[in-house]
Amino acid sequence: MRKPSLLLIVMVASIGAGPQDELLRARQLYNQRLYNLAIDSATAARRAPQLADAASLVLARSLLERFRNSSDAADLTAARSELQQIHPAGLVPSDQVELVIALGEALYLDDQAGAAVEEFEMALGSVDPKNAAARERMLDWWASALDRQAQLRAEPERQPLYARIVARMEDELRRDPGCAAASYWLVAGARGSGDLERAWDAALAAWARASLAGDQRDRLRADLERIVTQALIPERARLLSPPGGSAQTTAAMHGEWDSMKQTWR
Repeated sequence: MRKPSLLLIVMVASIGAGPQDELLRARQLYNQRLYNLAIDSATAARRAPQLADAASLVLARSLLERFRNSSDAADLTAARSELQQIHPAGLVPSDQVELVIALGEALYLDDQAGAAVEEFEMALGSVDPKNAAARERMLDWWASALDRQAQLRAEPERQPLYARIVARMEDELRRDPGCAAASYWLVAGARGSGDLERAWDAALAAWARASLAGDQRDRLRADLERIVTQALIPERARLLSPPGGSAQTTAAMHGEWDSMKQTWR
C-alpha cells in the first residue's frame, strides 16, 4: 500500500484549520524547507489581523529562502515589500529578532553586504545564547556578509574585516567549543587575514573537534575539506615551496591532512 504524499497530508491537515493553526503550520513548513507550502499557510494566517505581522514575517522569510534557491528576482522584491509592511510592535520579542535577521538577509541577497553586517551585528546581541541553532545561523550570516564586504575592498582594507571575524569566532569557541560556524569561520577568517599557518592549525583542530558539533559535524567537515583542499593547501604550497618543489610540498600537505582525517574519523 502506497503511503500518502507529504503534500496530501498537509492539504488534509489544512482543512478546517484556524488562523493560529495556519501560522504554526507555516513555521513548521518553513523549518522543513517547504517554502511554497509555508507561503500558502502564512498567506492564510495573516487574514487574521492579530496574526498579520507574524504571518507576514514567515512569508517574507520563505520568499527569501525561495529566492536563494531559484534566483527569481520577483521573490526578493516580494520579500522586501512584506518586510516593509511589518509592525515590530505586533511581534513577540523572539519574532522581533527574526525580523532584524530577515532584514539582514534581504540586504545581503540584494548585494548590500555592509548594511547586512550592521543588521546581523544587532541581531547577534539579541539572540538567546541558549538557542545554539539560532546563534550558529546568525554567526554564519554575519561572517558571510563580512567576508563578502571584505572581498569588495582593496587588499589593505581587508585584513581588519577578517580580524573581526577571527576575534568573534575565538570568543564564540571559548563559550561553546562545539560551535560549527565558529570553527569554520576561524579558519576562513585567518586565511582571509593572510595568516595561512593559523588557518592550517585551526583547520586541523576543527576537524578533531568536529565531534562536539552534534548534527552539524558532517557539514562542518565537508566545509573544512573544501577550504583546505581548494584553498589552504595550494596557497601554503606556493608560499612554502622551494623553487620547483611545489608538487612535493602539495603532496606532503595532502598526506598530513589525510592522516588527520583518518586519525579523527
